[in-house]
Amino acid sequence: MNNPGTQKRDDNSQHLIETESGHGVCSWIIIGFSFFFLMITFPFTIWFCFKIVKEYERAVIFRLGRISSGRAKGPGLFFVLPCTDTFVKVDLRTISFDIPPQEILTKDSVTICVDGVVYFRIYNAINSVARVTNAYAAARMLAQTMLRNVLGTKTLAQVLSDREEIANYLQSSLDEASHEWGIKVERVELKDVKLPVQMQRAMAAEAEATREAKAKIIAAEGEMNASRALKEASLVITESPAALQLRYLQTLTTIATEKNSTIVFPLPIDLLQGLMQKSK
Repeated sequence: MNNPGTQKRDDNSQHLIETESGHGVCSWIIIGFSFFFLMITFPFTIWFCFKIVKEYERAVIFRLGRISSGRAKGPGLFFVLPCTDTFVKVDLRTISFDIPPQEILTKDSVTICVDGVVYFRIYNAINSVARVTNAYAAARMLAQTMLRNVLGTKTLAQVLSDREEIANYLQSSLDEASHEWGIKVERVELKDVKLPVQMQRAMAAEAEATREAKAKIIAAEGEMNASRALKEASLVITESPAALQLRYLQTLTTIATEKNSTIVFPLPIDLLQGLMQKSK
């Protein structure tokens, strides 16, 4: 967010750009000669005086090096004076460019390679021409530098988990820094975060160990629950000896449905105990 002092300076500078269009005596003489030359060569030179810009373009006219009329022309037809006027076309459409992969050292000393994409447009044609040599190249260089500076203050975990928050912060910072150039940054996105091979292996080993530990904990909990269930079942069977016989019959029924040729019949423990007592 711009502070009031900066905003006031921007407004004053804009006012100077828009109103500083006065010419000296020599300049008016040259302009007069240009009009005279246009009149004596009419209608041949009139075809070179009218220019057309498209709906998404604006033309910044310089008359003897000064911005003419303090505002951009267009869209449509506009007039330029031969010999004294030059103009620069500015495209107002949204432009996108890729941020080349940047090798960045994070806050926790991990080297990563990050690239991204930036969407911006020019909202003030005069500032984009008069205040910066090349607005597009300046926006690219600023995006690369700011990406390195911002990610250098983040840890690896923050870069991987807070990508949307980082992108929003980059967008607001770029928009504020390029405001004086007549540029509006609409969106910034981080495309890919590449880690070193050793770091990928270490993270994979850590994740695998975490999964194995969780699996062992789940298996142990299952064994504990099963032992509790068996304990409760044994208490129920102890109260009713006939329940054990029914369990034997149920087991035989289950084995018979599988069409096995051999069936192992479990002998009742009570019968074995009786035989052991007789042997004694």
